[in-house]
Amino acid sequence: MTVADSELPRSVRAELAFTRPERVKADFTGSGVARAEAIEVEAMNDLRRYDCRRCRVYDCVDPESPVRPTLDEQGFAIVDLSKKTGLQAHLARVRAAGRASEEDAAAIRRSLRGAVLRTTGGARLRVLYIAPEGFIMRRGGPDGVSTGAAPEGPGSVNGHDAARIVHADQDVDGTPVRQILRGAAPWLFRHDSPTRRNRRAPLRLVNLWIPLDQVTRPLALMDARTLDRRAHQLRYGLPTDSFLAREGDRRVNDIWAFLHDDAQRWYFSSEMDARRAYVFDTLSTPHGSFVVPGEARAALRYRQLTAAIEARDAGDRDALRRAASAGEREPAARASIATAALQRAVAAMEALLERARAGAGDLCQGTSGQEWRARAEEARRRVIRKSIELRAVALP
Repeated sequence: MTVADSELPRSVRAELAFTRPERVKADFTGSGVARAEAIEVEAMNDLRRYDCRRCRVYDCVDPESPVRPTLDEQGFAIVDLSKKTGLQAHLARVRAAGRASEEDAAAIRRSLRGAVLRTTGGARLRVLYIAPEGFIMRRGGPDGVSTGAAPEGPGSVNGHDAARIVHADQDVDGTPVRQILRGAAPWLFRHDSPTRRNRRAPLRLVNLWIPLDQVTRPLALMDARTLDRRAHQLRYGLPTDSFLAREGDRRVNDIWAFLHDDAQRWYFSSEMDARRAYVFDTLSTPHGSFVVPGEARAALRYRQLTAAIEARDAGDRDALRRAASAGEREPAARASIATAALQRAVAAMEALLERARAGAGDLCQGTSGQEWRARAEEARRRVIRKSIELRAVALP
């Protein structure tokens, strides 16, 4: 049953990036499904190449919310990871480091393999298998600020920014599942696509998306019931040379792109950490990250705090005062903030900057400066969106 707008939880209006209608063409395979023209790899993150629309994104944070998304209905759910103490220890280490080593990735996979996860709505999901490919750590700065992370080569876990473009991760008839399963994926996995669906198969190919920090650049997921797949779902060939180690006929990954429509309904969660995760259909669920209203202010404070830390480390009290006072006349310094989580994160940075303005001399020497620096590093870390993604085969 669809929840009425009046019963929905709080929301924000934010920009999501869709395929431009003029970039749609007939599919060269003659499948009857439209295809989005490929965008050059170097321009894929240029939002000017997309149809950017301001959408209402509903916040599932409210514990009294009537929205309890499920895989069968909305195409996504939230799972509880809080009791998995070993997994939580590994995730805490990755969060602190800002990157995942191969050892971290292996440990996280081991912690989840065979796990039974409780989802919203009371359902359970058993993780049968975790794919060796598809384990990714993403990092994205507030309002698009660069975090200095760069891809570490094809197949690397690290160096991936938050994905802004609305997409679904795998075409059930496409590369590489077509080759791996010899064309059997549509019969093996439950899925919805523009020309076919499988609601009988119990097996699911799912993404598990674990937020380490996501007060900025959160993930938005579309309610699958509000999508007209024949009209708005498009095939797309994604080149993978820059981030996956593939050869031959598997170098272009077949995914889905989407057109915007006002009937589509979107959800996110503003109060989410590694104790909970999203699980969603790899083959069917549209998703993409977005910039929360107020991130411009978070970006300003992030840059100020970065400069302030550098000045404190250099022992330059005048530079520390200047850094802590910079940008106060910018509109971003007074911009309103849309979520309580982001408000708290920005307030923590502003309190640290106020302390630096009032006591720059003290912070440049002694133990008080060391304590301030540790708190400042944590405040900066909090507004960098970090998430772990992996792909699994699961069974209800």
